[in-house]
Amino acid sequence: MDIFNRPRKSKMVLNKVYFWTDTVKDWHKLFKLDKYKVLIIDILRELVKSEHIKVYAFVIMPNHLHIVWELLKKNGKEMPHASFNKKTAHLIMIDLKANHKKVVPYFKVKETERMHRIWQRYPLAVLMDYKWKVEQKIDYIHNNPLQDHWNLATSPEEYKWSSAKFYEDGIDEFDFLTDYREVF
Repeated sequence: MDIFNRPRKSKMVLNKVYFWTDTVKDWHKLFKLDKYKVLIIDILRELVKSEHIKVYAFVIMPNHLHIVWELLKKNGKEMPHASFNKKTAHLIMIDLKANHKKVVPYFKVKETERMHRIWQRYPLAVLMDYKWKVEQKIDYIHNNPLQDHWNLATSPEEYKWSSAKFYEDGIDEFDFLTDYREVF
């Protein structure tokens, strides 16, 4: 079993920095559509503005995303990552039902608590407790779109849906990023 499909729950705690990987159910390339990338950006911005999280780096790929983030406080009774997954899944499913009905069956599940699932179970969460770990993961995140099997850009900062350009020129086009060097 690969690292992205571990059959375990990630126990995340507040005020710690994590490398987070969330994968679309069955690796469907749902995020080929920019409107879902924008939706993810909007929800991350909302969680940052409400001081539930800090985002240090991210990339949105066609069927998964990576984030280096810090969970600051619960959203009611929910951990921020649970709020992120719940809200993104809910809004994506509303759009799929309204605009992409033929795709909806790909996300159907036989579970007692839900009829559809956008995110695979058991996202990967790795504690980032050393600066070198954070830098290694941010480098991985920013170079992910350049991998041969993706070939989404020729340089990290060219890929629109990541924080690479922020680290290149210091301009936060997404209005929610924090430089990891402020913490590490």
